[in-house]
Amino acid sequence: MSFPAPSPAPFPAAAPARLGFDPAKLAEAVAFAESRETPFPRDLLAHLEGGHFEPAPDNEVLGPVVPRGAPSGLILRDGVVAASWGDTRQADMTFSVAKSCLSMLAGIAHGDGLIPDLDAPVSASVDDPAFQGPRNSLITWRMLLQQTSEWEGTLFGKADQIDRGRDLASEGKKPKGWARPLAAPGEHWEYNDIRVNVLSLALLHRFGRALPEVWKERIADPIGSSPDWRWEGYRNAAVNIGGKQITSVPGGGHWGGGIVTHAEDQARLGLLMLHDGVWEGRRILPEGWVAASGKPVALHPDYGFMWWLNRSRRFPKADPASLLAVGAGGNTIWIEPSSRIVAVFRWLDPQALPGMIAHIAEARGA
Repeated sequence: MSFPAPSPAPFPAAAPARLGFDPAKLAEAVAFAESRETPFPRDLLAHLEGGHFEPAPDNEVLGPVVPRGAPSGLILRDGVVAASWGDTRQADMTFSVAKSCLSMLAGIAHGDGLIPDLDAPVSASVDDPAFQGPRNSLITWRMLLQQTSEWEGTLFGKADQIDRGRDLASEGKKPKGWARPLAAPGEHWEYNDIRVNVLSLALLHRFGRALPEVWKERIADPIGSSPDWRWEGYRNAAVNIGGKQITSVPGGGHWGGGIVTHAEDQARLGLLMLHDGVWEGRRILPEGWVAASGKPVALHPDYGFMWWLNRSRRFPKADPASLLAVGAGGNTIWIEPSSRIVAVFRWLDPQALPGMIAHIAEARGA
């Protein structure tokens, strides 16, 4: 296993054949990616304000939004680049890839003893109105990580109902936000960005520091990330923490903000997860956290601790033990443990993701 030197040093690279790939088939995979650009326009602000996720007024943008760049990506094996395309240092919004980053921070909080018991109610250690009342006071850390919390309320001007009934398979095409009767906490799985932001708020309380600061100190710097990333919050998301106003950052770019980064820094995150949270002999994530992240939720076979899974074989040619961080607009980190592959796709048409993974699987052989 090779680890890249700290940025801005280039990633180690080798000819595809030396890494066990069929060169012609790997070239086909790259051509496939280059020919299937996301339908998301370059002007992301106009896209969000135009109501891609939901109509007005629920679509109000609260955080920074920047135009996106062209498609790019990397395919690595054993930490060595076999193929790349586009500008892999173009820093862009990542949307829900940030959810997987929140999961990694939760792992650090767990390892630090800030969250000793994932099955304890968040309200036992977080004093915030978001975790008060007969429903929300029962919600555990595990429920938030697995998206089964059924948290109810409004956070930073966004009501949980906005994302009730959300169907990712028809994102941007099918109405959502209906007043679905809520189940008891832990008894219903739903991909809900407001509830993800509730987890971020809870982690802010436990760390007592801005999450981007924790991310830089505990993950980004130790794995040699570039200085090109940033994690931005909403204009109305300042929270009083120990007498200081600190912005709580979102777990995506649904209403602006979130993580801006590039393909190479995302590949570093993939390598960290591939190597069980260890970077060049230094443990970054607590032992067992990667395995816990890849354990399916009882209510959804392809979801763990804010990482997507392949247990149902929805990607038939990929390892069922694969982990994926996936963001809107075609932003993906794919980690395949059995082949030691990490691949990053930026602005790939989401409909082409199964085909892209299949192409790489064909290229890497059995």
